[in-house]
Amino acid sequence: MKLDRGVLYALGAAGLFGASTPLAKLFVGRVEPVLLAGLLYLGSGLCLGAWWWFTSSGDESTTTEASLKRKDLPWLAGAVFFGGIVAPVLLMTGLVNTPGSTASLLLNLEGVLTAVLAWFVFKENFDRRIALGMVAITAGGIVLSWEGRPESGLPWASLTIAGACLAWAIDNNLTRVVSGGDPVQIAAIKGLVAGSTNLAIALARGAELPGPLTALAAGVVGLLGYGLSLTFFVLALRTLGTARTGAYFSVAPFVGAAVSVPLLGDQPGFGFFVAAALMGVGVWLHLTEEHAHEHDHEEMFHDHSHVHDEHHQHKHGPDDPPGEPHSHPHRHAPMRHSHPHYPDIHHRHDHATPARLTNETDG
Repeated sequence: MKLDRGVLYALGAAGLFGASTPLAKLFVGRVEPVLLAGLLYLGSGLCLGAWWWFTSSGDESTTTEASLKRKDLPWLAGAVFFGGIVAPVLLMTGLVNTPGSTASLLLNLEGVLTAVLAWFVFKENFDRRIALGMVAITAGGIVLSWEGRPESGLPWASLTIAGACLAWAIDNNLTRVVSGGDPVQIAAIKGLVAGSTNLAIALARGAELPGPLTALAAGVVGLLGYGLSLTFFVLALRTLGTARTGAYFSVAPFVGAAVSVPLLGDQPGFGFFVAAALMGVGVWLHLTEEHAHEHDHEEMFHDHSHVHDEHHQHKHGPDDPPGEPHSHPHRHAPMRHSHPHYPDIHHRHDHATPARLTNETDG
């Protein structure tokens, strides 16, 4: 069983986001929901934005991450639009006329739709083990959020929540395209745009700002549960690809339920342990994946944080930064080799046939 650094990032993102949910519940009743979303996002954006500004304004030779480029902006703009504006608005609109039990079940669609888009639209490779792992994790999320028979709600409201999940799934897949860039910069931009948008919507609807201590506390929760979580999520996208990162991130509701036990006094029921077992099986299937075959690397020119491993054997110029890891524009020469790999930023190659993929990854 391998515990890749990308897996740790994905699980860290899930843990932080999952823990932020019961923490955010402490503000329910004191802060209007859309306004709370704005404060959470703004806390993330402002803190990470300040950190990025101070760390990137110094000596560029010490910078280990690549700043976003002009070519990244359309992809990032799409991710921010769908994930930071469309999804929260659709979710809050749908929640008005959707019972909580139905909404909880529908929110499990995000992981499924993220994987479906990654596999069938963005052509990310997968096999039966990965698909079954995704099914097991999703089933665990459904069991965890099940509150008996879902109450009936207006169909359009349920479709609105499903639309929010689709928007987040699109956001996840678009963010993967720019995941070679500075993850703190990406998370800061998302937080600032999403925070200011949700705050503006809430104020336009007549919401009142809370006291400074409440706003500050919400901002701290947002920094951890949204900012650092998204930073880890981007780092995981860089090394694992979208579907696998989304699968690991889908354990966030379990983390939230576990944190709620000591924090809010919740009592875990039978479904909690069933969900834990299902998610454990799903994570195990992903951790024990073996994907290795001979593959081609086409010539590539890009910029991202790297060390001089087997994929980075380029020469340095006098203006390139010293030390490792470092970031600078570099060229990848065409090569053909075989080794275990994920669909990371260097392994987005096509696979010849489903039969070949199955034989080489399930063994």
